[in-house]
Amino acid sequence: MNTALTWFRSLEWRRELNGWARSDGVTWIYIFKVLIAAFVTYWVAMRLELPQPRTAVITVFIVMQPQSGHVFAKSFYRLLGTLAGSVVMVVMMALFPQDSEPFLLLLSLWVAFCCAGAARYRNFRAYGFVLAGYTAAFTGLPALAHPDTSFMAAVWRLLEISLGILCSTLVTAAILPQSTGAAMRNALYQRFGTFARFAIDGLRGNSDPQRFEASNVRFIADAVGLEGLRAVTVFEDPHMRRRNGRLNRLNSEFMTITTRFNALHQLLERLRSRGLTPSVHAIEPGLNELAELLEPFAGRALTDTDANQLASRLSDFKAGLPEQVRHLRAEFVDSAPSDDELLDFHTAYELLYRFVDDMHDYAQTHASLADHSHAREKWVEPFVNTTNWTLSLASGVRALVVMAVMSVYWVATAWPSGATMTLVSAATVALSATTANPRRMSFQMACGTALGAVLGFFQTFFVLPLIDGFPLLCMVLAPVFALGAFLTTRPQWAGVGIGLLIFFSIGSVPDNLTVYNPYTFINDYIAMVIGMLLCAVAGAIILPPNSRWLWRRLEDDLRQQVSFAISAPLRGLRSNFESRIRDLVHQAYGLAAGQPVVQRSLLRWMFVVQEIGHAIIELRREQAILPVHPSYAESQPWRQAIRAMGRSLVRLFIQPDRHNLARSLYAVDHAIFCVQNTDEPFAPHFDTSALRRVKSYLHFIRTCLLDPQPPLAAYAPAQSSVEPPQGLSHAS
Repeated sequence: MNTALTWFRSLEWRRELNGWARSDGVTWIYIFKVLIAAFVTYWVAMRLELPQPRTAVITVFIVMQPQSGHVFAKSFYRLLGTLAGSVVMVVMMALFPQDSEPFLLLLSLWVAFCCAGAARYRNFRAYGFVLAGYTAAFTGLPALAHPDTSFMAAVWRLLEISLGILCSTLVTAAILPQSTGAAMRNALYQRFGTFARFAIDGLRGNSDPQRFEASNVRFIADAVGLEGLRAVTVFEDPHMRRRNGRLNRLNSEFMTITTRFNALHQLLERLRSRGLTPSVHAIEPGLNELAELLEPFAGRALTDTDANQLASRLSDFKAGLPEQVRHLRAEFVDSAPSDDELLDFHTAYELLYRFVDDMHDYAQTHASLADHSHAREKWVEPFVNTTNWTLSLASGVRALVVMAVMSVYWVATAWPSGATMTLVSAATVALSATTANPRRMSFQMACGTALGAVLGFFQTFFVLPLIDGFPLLCMVLAPVFALGAFLTTRPQWAGVGIGLLIFFSIGSVPDNLTVYNPYTFINDYIAMVIGMLLCAVAGAIILPPNSRWLWRRLEDDLRQQVSFAISAPLRGLRSNFESRIRDLVHQAYGLAAGQPVVQRSLLRWMFVVQEIGHAIIELRREQAILPVHPSYAESQPWRQAIRAMGRSLVRLFIQPDRHNLARSLYAVDHAIFCVQNTDEPFAPHFDTSALRRVKSYLHFIRTCLLDPQPPLAAYAPAQSSVEPPQGLSHAS
């Protein structure tokens, strides 16, 4: 007893309560809000005598999310999708009022188009495509026998969905709201502390390859996730909406500093693998000084005040770095290093300087969030999503096949529940189009529907006839709704929860006029489960997105970003390049879940593409700002050699093999040779020597190509090519 009282009076129980409130407590609050929103919507729909109150209830289950910003965004796109689907359905019904075959063909094509669009966007805009697809099926198929009712069916559905959206948003905003803006601020503040610890370990040589890869996977997910949060917060938080440009810029700058550090880290690892060489010894002082500068910010939230302090310290460090480099270089030159060691020294400090400069920009942007208005708000380089067209096409083909098979079966058999089977198939194939594993999602939804059928049969025929009044009806439905809402909060069972909530509501939630017909009830649920199982089979055999062919296509897209860095317009290129790479890797990493070898290969290709692509962008920027002088003319051999190097790199990353790697290595060596034999008209200081910076980036590209680690190591020649490979000469 005394022990219990002591524990109760201590602060331990408060910490445990706070921990529960941040984890399981959030889940139970969400379930409570789902029940309140569903029953309020159901009661209002009953009072207004809407034809299908269940549609309004289903809307609640679909749009409800733990955070209010997600509810607002999902509601907005659901409304747009419903409008588009209703308009298309009315037009198709007007074109083919008595011809079911052409109508079903057009409907199948429309659902396929919407599924392809959903796979293309993969965010809340994708949900608009999903709704546009299956709304046409939900309103058109029941009205096919009575075309004159199609317009009013679309109007009623729009009203029912609008009611569900209104009640969901009101409950979300009024009852224990969980703000998306607060989640975004927390993610922003915590992210740099994690990165600072990661950078310190790398600068000191304490990071192992597994931790390095795992941290990069986390940073990729953070960048993509933060872009999603930024797009959502504009719906709910005017404070964050005023800072939308700076948030976009902050995410872009964070991607840049992670790439800068990865490049520096990979170079340091290559140098350290040779042992304590003179170049490593000369580089260590600058690395240790930067690590000490970042130490106070590691592992903690970066507040606005901290960001100002960080920006000030980085500014001082950056200002003193050129003089420090000149001093270290003088000592280093006295030791008579080789040309490669001298290039290693210059390249490492060039990367270090750029890393500090970009981190200083990030700190300034972070500190600017404290101001209501700021000049850094003007940022016109958005995050760019990239989706392989074959993924979208596969999703559309899968939907077309499913809808065609269901439509043909329905017309051929005239099964009374055929319409239910077809519209449920349309909903399932559309909802699974945005997932990495549509087979798993469809099968889980079938399991949830089967569970809903058992619970619904018991309630409809054994419980509902014995109760009277809306409060008792809520008591009967609440356990099923709570179970479904709980399952949706568990990623491994989300499909089961969605199937239970949506299709239990379709088949078992009573309308104003309740019909007790066991024959129709059983047939409709059998039709639902069959339709979902067919969708699962289609997801497994018709161009499944988690198969090897798509990993290879995404890997090809990833490698081709080097070509993008070489040929795309320079304006906004860096942020565009960064976001495209991360979006591709994020997609591929998710599709390759459970395949660690594939995921590791994708990450290694990402590092190579990032390093070489960033070096190419820097080379292009250096050449773009060169002053007018004969040594910098386009006709100079060193500029022609760099262009030839770019062409060889494009060939290498389109088709990596031993011959193309040898060509690229020779092209880089030739470019370095040409730059070394060019007289620069300015004093060779660290911050003014343009050709020295060009040479450093060329040397960095060369070290990337010679990296003994995969993936390019698999194509490495037996020895470095001294003579140019066939077809490549100095004149090229």
